[in-house]
Amino acid sequence: MDIPLLAGTISTVIFAGSMLPMLAKAARTRDLGSYSLGNIALINAGNVVHTLYVVTLPVGPVWVLHGFYVVSSALMLAWCLRYRSSTHATEPATRVADADLPVRLGV
Repeated sequence: MDIPLLAGTISTVIFAGSMLPMLAKAARTRDLGSYSLGNIALINAGNVVHTLYVVTLPVGPVWVLHGFYVVSSALMLAWCLRYRSSTHATEPATRVADADLPVRLGV
């Protein structure tokens, strides 16, 4: 295995591994309130355009990484659209009162 292929394989594993906790938490809690819908939509649009470039490359680690990004960002978009609409419709907004802040922080 040559150095560029080894580096591509290692970076693919690192990048994919870094996204797995985010995906697991989003799937488990269905709480996507901290994610920007606009950002997730732009990521998906960028993935569509980037696919035009990736398919011109020889099959290798970049295909695996890009495929993982396409699937994970599409999942996040689907979950964001599905769970945000159902959560926002049923749960009222809550606000932490300033007086409760020291108690909640354990001060």
